[in-house]
Amino acid sequence: MKVISYNLRKHRAVGELAHLVERHAADVLCLQEADTKDIPERIDGLRLADSTQRNRLGLAVYYRENTFRAVDVRMMALKKSLHDRVLKPAEERLLGVKLYDIDDGHEVVVASFHAAPLTALNSLRRYQIRTALSELQLMGDGLPTLMVGDYNYPVFKENLGQRVRDQGYELNLSDSRTYTRYRFFRGHYDFATSIGFEIDRVRTLPQGDSDHLPILVTARPLTGKATNLNAGSREGQDQR
Repeated sequence: MKVISYNLRKHRAVGELAHLVERHAADVLCLQEADTKDIPERIDGLRLADSTQRNRLGLAVYYRENTFRAVDVRMMALKKSLHDRVLKPAEERLLGVKLYDIDDGHEVVVASFHAAPLTALNSLRRYQIRTALSELQLMGDGLPTLMVGDYNYPVFKENLGQRVRDQGYELNLSDSRTYTRYRFFRGHYDFATSIGFEIDRVRTLPQGDSDHLPILVTARPLTGKATNLNAGSREGQDQR
């Protein structure tokens, strides 16, 4: 399963999507900072599952329609930063889709996520991530789950990784940096958080018109093994 996550930088990189999907044979495409009124229903064999509606710059998830069937969608507004309250760039920062694999007969959950901007504290972004993962659990307790997107978390990633593991998930960074706009803030911003998946690789793709570089996640759902999601969540709650 190949999943591309891409922050379009205020929709500027939308023209690159068909090429990205075709070149990398993507099964799922997760977008951030998309003008959801100006995105196609289909992109090179991928079908739009849904997109956020209350965002000035929104989220969208596409899936390969000859491989999957979308059976459920969940959108959520997470705890707001001051930036969100004043400038109102986004109401919904999580878009999750439950997909049914037509050939293999199992379900997975894939989500596009966009954390609060750098003007917010890391503690707020950790809260948003924790809440988002808990919401995705409600879509299918024990299902393999993969949340990709712009986490806006350039420093102290080890702390974030431990917090994510406390919930039973794993945090995977790409093989090279994914953000290049400002010298001081360059680094890894776009992550993959998963449970019930074996992550083979997270690869940074070449830069286009966005200040974020797209990432390609290659993963395999561990449908024959228990994900231990409930145990991980309880352990994390105990430690918090």
